[in-house]
Amino acid sequence: PDSIYLSPAPLYHAAPLRWTMCVHKLGATVVVMEKFDPEFALQLIEKHKADVGQWVPTHFVRMLKLPEETRAKYDVSSVKCAVHAAAPCPIPIKEKMIEWWGPVLSEYYAGSEGNGFTFINSEQWLAHKGSVGTALIGIIRICDEDGNEVPPRTEGTVYFEGGTAFSYHNDEEKTADATNKHGWTTLGDVGWVDEDGFLYLTDRKSFMIISGGVNIYPQEIENLLVTHDKVADAAVIGAPDEDMGERVVAVIQPLDMNAAGDALREELTAFLRQHLSGVKVPRQIDFRAELPRHPTGKLYKRLLRDEYWEDAKKAGAAA
Repeated sequence: PDSIYLSPAPLYHAAPLRWTMCVHKLGATVVVMEKFDPEFALQLIEKHKADVGQWVPTHFVRMLKLPEETRAKYDVSSVKCAVHAAAPCPIPIKEKMIEWWGPVLSEYYAGSEGNGFTFINSEQWLAHKGSVGTALIGIIRICDEDGNEVPPRTEGTVYFEGGTAFSYHNDEEKTADATNKHGWTTLGDVGWVDEDGFLYLTDRKSFMIISGGVNIYPQEIENLLVTHDKVADAAVIGAPDEDMGERVVAVIQPLDMNAAGDALREELTAFLRQHLSGVKVPRQIDFRAELPRHPTGKLYKRLLRDEYWEDAKKAGAAA
C-alpha cells in the first residue's frame, strides 16, 4: 500500500491495465501517463518518488537517447522495481539501464494466451545476459520443425508444456498451428535455452527473412541499430528480391530527420559491417519520421512488410 506505481503505457492494453488495477486494489498510489514522453517520465519519477513501474524496451531506448545532461537532472533513486516485457530488450540498452537505475530491472516473457511465463531479475540477467529468464509457469521446450525437442543452445520454436490451455476465438486453424504433436503450445517465437534452463529469444518465426536460402532474424540487426547515436528507432524486414527471394531492408527513424540521407546510410552500413556477417547487413536503408509503433511499444512490422510487398507488386504490374 505504500508503493507509488508509474504506468507509462496506455491502460487499454492488457498488461498495464491489470498491473494498475492490482496495484490500486492493494491500496497503492498509481500515476498514469496519458502519453509517453521520455523526459516527462523522469519528471514524474522524481516528483512522485515512484518506486515501481512496468516498461517496454522502447521506453528505455527513448530515455537513454535523451542528452546526458537532461537525464542527469532527475533523481530516479526512488525506483526499486522496474519490470519490463512486450519485446526483447537489446543487451547494450539493458546494461545502460542497470548502470543508470541500478539492479532494479526485472523482465518477463509471456502472452495473453497464458500458456507459459518466464522471469529474470537483474542479478540473474547479469550472469545470463540476453535471457528472458526461467519458467515460472509451464516447462520450456525448444523444438525443431517436426516438433522434436532439441538440445540446449540449439535454436528452435519456443513451446511450453503444462501451462494453461487456450484457444483462439473462432480460429481452429490458428489454435491447431500453435500446438505440436506433444500437446505443447507456442506463441510463435524462436529461441534457445542454456544448460541452466534460461531462455533466450531470437525473434518471431513470422518475421524471419529468407535471403538466398539463408535464414535471417531481424531482431539481431534491430537491436544493433538502436544502439547507434543517430538512430531513434529501427525496423528490419524482408522485401521482395528477384535474385535472392528476399532482401534485408532497414527502415530507420533518425533522431534528427534532417540527417537522413546517403551519408547516414553509409555510416550505418559501416557500423553494421563491424558487427554482423555480410548476409545480415541491409541491402537497403530507408528513413521515416516515425515508425508504426503501438503506444505499448509494440512495432507493427507487418504493416511495413506488407507495404513493401505491395509496392513491389504494383511495380511488377506496371512493368
